[in-house]
Amino acid sequence: MNKLISIIGNKGGTGKTSITHMLCHGFGLLGLRSIAILTDPMREPLFRSDRGYTPLDGRSPDKLDKILAKLENMPEWIGVIDGGANRPEMDKQLYDTAALTIIPFRDSHEDIRTVRIDLENYPNAYGIPSQWPTNPWQQMAAEHTLDKLMQDYRARLLDPVYTVSSSKLLLETQIPHELPTVLNNVCRSLAKQAIEHLDLQNN
Repeated sequence: MNKLISIIGNKGGTGKTSITHMLCHGFGLLGLRSIAILTDPMREPLFRSDRGYTPLDGRSPDKLDKILAKLENMPEWIGVIDGGANRPEMDKQLYDTAALTIIPFRDSHEDIRTVRIDLENYPNAYGIPSQWPTNPWQQMAAEHTLDKLMQDYRARLLDPVYTVSSSKLLLETQIPHELPTVLNNVCRSLAKQAIEHLDLQNN
């Protein structure tokens, strides 16, 4: 399966669900079709409403298997899996299945310690700074932390996804018909990054 992206990571609260929906929204803005597959049992499924992508409920193994089997026969679609947290066995399964694995982490020493372990365990995965600060001084401090603690993994880090308060709109049951331009731009940029790395994986 060459168009499956897994968003995983052992730590909770890093933005896996937000990244999943931002990616899919970005794909839609680029004219691509995608599905956001929920596997986190702690979350409730969302509905299509005005989204440019399709959320699906894959919280049970049987449902997930059926979705992935159907996706294999839909090569023009991209699947993005929200992996949930604190499920190392599930993370391993999703990592082994996906063409691209992304591990979000926030600007905190705890998140960075955890993502270092995850990147060590999943050598083809990429980390992505999530909910990254927009204040210039905070950005400088965050970059300094990366230089200090993530130097060995710099080549495996995607560009940061900066904090966009409107990203929470994508997680509402009914999303607005029109979303803020700043959110659209961030989602489009994120989707372009993923496409580039999918191409690298497939060549």
